[in-house]
Amino acid sequence: MPIAQYLDFLDPETFRQYKSRPEILRELVDGNPITKIFVLDEIQKIPEVLSVIHSLIEEKKGIQFILTGSSARKLKQSGVDLLAGRALYFKMHPFTASELGEAFSLEKALDIGLLPLVYFKDDPREVLRAYLGLYIKEEILAEGLVRNIGSFSRFLEAASFSHGSILNTSNIARECGVERKTVEGYLSVLEDLLLSFTLPVFSKKAKRELVAHRKFYFFDAGVFSQIRPKGPLDSPQDMYGPLLEGLVAQHLRAFIDAVKKDCSLSYWRTRSGVEVDFILYGENTFKAIEVKNSAKINDADLRGLKSFQEDYPMCETIFLYRGKERLKKGEILCMPVEEFLRELK
Repeated sequence: MPIAQYLDFLDPETFRQYKSRPEILRELVDGNPITKIFVLDEIQKIPEVLSVIHSLIEEKKGIQFILTGSSARKLKQSGVDLLAGRALYFKMHPFTASELGEAFSLEKALDIGLLPLVYFKDDPREVLRAYLGLYIKEEILAEGLVRNIGSFSRFLEAASFSHGSILNTSNIARECGVERKTVEGYLSVLEDLLLSFTLPVFSKKAKRELVAHRKFYFFDAGVFSQIRPKGPLDSPQDMYGPLLEGLVAQHLRAFIDAVKKDCSLSYWRTRSGVEVDFILYGENTFKAIEVKNSAKINDADLRGLKSFQEDYPMCETIFLYRGKERLKKGEILCMPVEEFLRELK
């Protein structure tokens, strides 16, 4: 087993040393000739180190650098060496059902999400609350990514009502009392911090008039649940539909990044409002997936998949629901959502 050297740039002393003199990394490598793996955590804190890493990669064979970070924003804005062509890029997602195996619980995943630092804790909600608070403080406020943390917090709450839906930036701007461009900037911050993602409309060889706007999701069901305001007028059904859809979305994204790298994930919606939640499209993959938080299957629930199948008869159509039986309705495969998530390996 190779010996690895670990550097945490969140550590104040380590940060001060490498921020003032990034070339210390070269001294560290030269001073540890047996070590072949160097792990640098939160690399976005000191992007200047990337130039040193680049030169070390060119000079020394057999050394591996593993760089992790929770934000791409600072790296993009710094204009530093991004190791183009010399680094492999991987996304680390929350747990998936297949990873957890017997430890996976659909109800638990919907309640607290699938973040590794949360899922196995005795007090997961408290950890999740602290995680969001510290994340906003450390990554957004400390880095000066927004000018007004109060406005950004209000934006997060307003955006939570659009989880799994088309995001109306004008409405959110009015609710938060800020300009639309400010909201667009906040959305960019969320994506760069890997807290959210959006899905485009599937429009290949479109036969109908489609909407143009993207759908918005927080990256984890627990994060969405924690951010979404709750009160006496909020019914559980208002939450569980978007929660379930978002949970499927995060599984599909992890599946694509790990297995189906040639695939894209999108959604389909016509101007008249006919919609399919997810379209998985790649060289050898074409699936349309609809998700409903219901234990029963109604004909109206299958309308979007049937319409999509009319336009794309070669597509495999799947309906995910909260029931227990695996059924075939015409050409549409109806599956329990938990079974689908467990099989997505």
